[in-house]
Amino acid sequence: MIPKIILGKGDTRRLIVYLFDKVTANEHVDPHLVASWNGFAPDPGRSPHRDPKEVEKQLHTQLDQPVAMLGRRAPQTTVWHCPVRAAPEDPILSDAQWAEIARRIVAAAGIAPTGDTEACRWVAVRHADDHIHIAATLVRQDGRRPRRDHDIRAVQREARQIEIDYGLRRLKPGDGTAAKRPTSKEVFKARRLGQDVTSREILRLRVRRTVAAASTEAEFFALLEATGVTVRLKLGPSGDALGCNFALPGDTNDEGEPVFYAGSTLAGDLSLPKIRQRLATTTPEPVPIRPGNPWHQATAATERIPNHLTRSDDGLAQGQLAALGGALDLLPLTAPAAARAELERAALAFERATRSRIAADHASAGVLRRSVQAIWKDPARHGDGAGLAMLLDVALTAVAYAMHWHRTRQHAQQQAAAEQTLIHLQTAYAQIAEPVLAGLARRAPGPQTKRRYAHQLQQAVPEHAERILADSAWDALATVLAEAEAAGHNATTVLDRALSQRTLDDAQSPARALTWRIRRLGERHAPGPRAQAANAAAHPTAPRPQEPQTRRR
Repeated sequence: MIPKIILGKGDTRRLIVYLFDKVTANEHVDPHLVASWNGFAPDPGRSPHRDPKEVEKQLHTQLDQPVAMLGRRAPQTTVWHCPVRAAPEDPILSDAQWAEIARRIVAAAGIAPTGDTEACRWVAVRHADDHIHIAATLVRQDGRRPRRDHDIRAVQREARQIEIDYGLRRLKPGDGTAAKRPTSKEVFKARRLGQDVTSREILRLRVRRTVAAASTEAEFFALLEATGVTVRLKLGPSGDALGCNFALPGDTNDEGEPVFYAGSTLAGDLSLPKIRQRLATTTPEPVPIRPGNPWHQATAATERIPNHLTRSDDGLAQGQLAALGGALDLLPLTAPAAARAELERAALAFERATRSRIAADHASAGVLRRSVQAIWKDPARHGDGAGLAMLLDVALTAVAYAMHWHRTRQHAQQQAAAEQTLIHLQTAYAQIAEPVLAGLARRAPGPQTKRRYAHQLQQAVPEHAERILADSAWDALATVLAEAEAAGHNATTVLDRALSQRTLDDAQSPARALTWRIRRLGERHAPGPRAQAANAAAHPTAPRPQEPQTRRR
């Protein structure tokens, strides 16, 4: 159950007219009162022998009476509006049940404490099966102002208890950093236009992707313009931009003017100051990245995220999660069409896991951001699908660690978002990895070479050898070992180096994890004989780090 408090100025006339409107707001079905401050307020929806407009006037006049009595002494904010919406899967509640819910909400908010006959005037209007609107004025009948300190938190706490009492879907408690949900008006407008999502959600995705793709503020605005988004800057007295609003082409109000959304109302990290903070970590001196395969660089950076989440301070860890979210935002643009939808769902789900009350340190994640930007600018450079598959393989582990990191910090919504992300990423990974692994398996070396590799594997990692050799990806692993040897690498050395990068204990498929690691190592420049001999003498057996156990993906 989702309550959402909206404050307003002036009187309640426009709000009451909107709530009972069945013409322009054709989503309103049978609007009527289910509860009121006195139990017998005028009901425009249940007065068949009277002009509804007259009843509406009578209702908003009575609601506004305590405010009008104060005259010039009335507070600036006078209207308290709280839509309360049930989840789609919840049972349809009766009018009596909605009435009781409304009373509990206004009591929790301090609008009308139970038993207080001098409290604020309020009404609860139902015009759909799944929600009500509570409209109240913010002057008590005794002329005082209500005590509604922290009413947003109080109402959310009461909603969680209502969910338990009525057997409704139980939502995760939040920390105030979730992106703003579309309003009912925005949802119904999207439906009338035949859109699956609202303009707010489309803008949020476009701005997030642009932030992930841009290296400078100028590039950010240029890329937004290229996607058709209209930007309106908020300028200070000095002429400097203090904020920005965004609008979609063709999204207009009744006057034909563009509907602008402030970046901060799209999401807490999309205000211009927050965007500048993230871009500042890559400008004016970009993070240096050695020439090479950007897929490999992004994979290596993502593979280090679990270490950051378990060993680094919270700010740095939060910055890593923000960078991972940016990578997931851009990956659908580089993916095969068959996997694009699942990757987009993964990115949308993980968006909630990228923010918390912990301030993010973005500086440490520059390599991941810039390598993914390089991929986005030239996705076909290494386009056989192996790069995306190996990146998703380590991203699954990173998201699993993110889920654990949020759980230990009691970030319930972020934990649930990471868990949902895993589901979509696993599906996308299977769609992308299977064809690549099948192609590698078709080039598998002969039985004698495979037996040699199997022996080396049993010597190097006996605890996982049996499982790896029985895995369907074993032939693909043998292929990349053979290709590494053909490129001049020593198979045993490459295998040891791959095992030293990270434990295999949290890998769903150790064979696949090793395949991608050795593929990356094998494509690097092979060391000469002297270097190989020196490396073997210095590191006869590569140590394998032990990582804490996490949820298997």
